[in-house]
Amino acid sequence: MAWFVAAIYDRWMRASEEACLIQWRRELLRNLVGEVLEVGAGTGAMLPHYPSTIRRLVLAEPDRHMRHSLSRKRTSTSVARVDLSDASLDALSMPDASFDAVVSALVLCSVRDVSRALAEICRVLRPGGQLLFIEHVAAPTSSARFRWQRRLEPIWKCVAGNCHLTRDTEAAILAAGFQIEQIERESMRKAIPIIRPCIRGTARKLTATGC
Repeated sequence: MAWFVAAIYDRWMRASEEACLIQWRRELLRNLVGEVLEVGAGTGAMLPHYPSTIRRLVLAEPDRHMRHSLSRKRTSTSVARVDLSDASLDALSMPDASFDAVVSALVLCSVRDVSRALAEICRVLRPGGQLLFIEHVAAPTSSARFRWQRRLEPIWKCVAGNCHLTRDTEAAILAAGFQIEQIERESMRKAIPIIRPCIRGTARKLTATGC
C-alpha cells in the first residue's frame, strides 16, 4: 500500500492543510534555529514553513515512494542546506547529540514501537534540544469517537501505513523523559472524524544522558 498512500497523500490531506495544518506547521516552526532533523518527513508538507535561520535541515524518510516526492520538493524551502536520509525512526543513523531540534508531524501514530522511536529522538538531540510535534491521537476514552477508533483501528492500520488511532502520544512523550513545555489540543478540521483529535507543541530534552 506504500506507493498508493504516497500517491494520494497530498490530495487527501489538502482540505485539512488549508483549514488548519498550514497554520499549525507555520506557528510550530517559526522560531527554529541551528541544525534540525525532521523524522518521517513524508511528501514534504513541512518544507515551505522552515525558517531561513536553520543552518542545516535533515529530512529522514524511510519509504522510497514518499522520499521520491520529498526529493522533488526540497527546493521549496528557504533553508540553505537540506539533506535527505532514508533512516527509519526506530533506528536513526545519526550520531548522538547531533541536532538542536527534531520535528515530528503525523508520524508517531504509525511507528511500530513509539517508545523506541522517542528514545531515538532523545538520543540524537543535544541537551536542551526540542521535540516539536503535531500528532493525531486517541479521543477521550469515554467518548463515542474513541469507541469507533478502537473498532476501526485493526482495519485502519492495514490501509493507512500502520497508523494507530488510539495512541496516547502525550503520555508516551512524558514516559520517554521529555519535559513538555507547550501543548495544544484541537480538532484537525476537514479530516475524517476518527483522525481529528490532535495535539501539537514542544517538549525538551533536559540532560546529556537522557530526556
